[in-house]
Amino acid sequence: MVTVRVPATSANLGSGYDVFGAALGRPADVVHVSEAAETTITMSGVGSEFIPEDPDRNTAGAVAQALDVTAHIEIDKGVRPASGLGSSAASAAATAIGLNELYDLGLNYRDLIPYAAQGEALVSGTAHVDNVAPAILGGFTIATEEVVTQIDASIPVVACLPDIVVSTRDARNVVPDRATIADVIDTVGRAATLTAGMMRNDPVLVGQGMEDHIVTPERAALIDGYPDVRDAALANGATGVTVSGAGPTVIAACHHRHQRGIGGAMVDAFAAHDVDARAYQTTVGPGATVYK
Repeated sequence: MVTVRVPATSANLGSGYDVFGAALGRPADVVHVSEAAETTITMSGVGSEFIPEDPDRNTAGAVAQALDVTAHIEIDKGVRPASGLGSSAASAAATAIGLNELYDLGLNYRDLIPYAAQGEALVSGTAHVDNVAPAILGGFTIATEEVVTQIDASIPVVACLPDIVVSTRDARNVVPDRATIADVIDTVGRAATLTAGMMRNDPVLVGQGMEDHIVTPERAALIDGYPDVRDAALANGATGVTVSGAGPTVIAACHHRHQRGIGGAMVDAFAAHDVDARAYQTTVGPGATVYK
């Protein structure tokens, strides 16, 4: 048996729609894989009752099929489905890494990214790598069709997950297909600033780079109380706030000393809108960990 822990991830980070991704210290999925004559899947953990165990309908099954192997796959969910924290990517990435180790397939972690992305395709309809890349490689990743660039970063963040659901498909449907040149120029500048911030481990630059006027406003409208949650985080020391992935998680960059106050303020702001929420005080950091 091989056991793999893969952390939650945050995609887009405001200015990097479908390009940026970051591995978070927590929460995380833990996946166990063992040899079997046919692929079977068992689920446990948060939200597992909503995830099919049928390999043809599960992201882990899609990865096993892509790698042309069979296994028994046990998935303990720590990352809630439909959270905007890369839940499907975590399971898919962990399965790809585990099967590679179990059957000694000889693939390196970068080689495994497109296989893990096949699990994402089952959920969103497209094999995006903005979540699976940081889930596997860790740190901050910049993904294009040609290459994935990884930067080791350590930025404190607070990820506040409200008890509401925003589906990836719904969140993609609200993305505008046009933008003004002024907004494009601003977004490019913000994306460059965020990248520089990750390279320098500078929460202020990262926070400034999270600002986005194209995609984020449309997705934020799907999250009850978002403006007040954002304002509460900024008032308590956040350097930047945006929607994590497709939402509904709201993510804030900050300095370590402000994490607790930001987390409490975000939870309270959601509560003022009759929405329960949980805040994770965490850090952009390592990706997958393998245990044998």
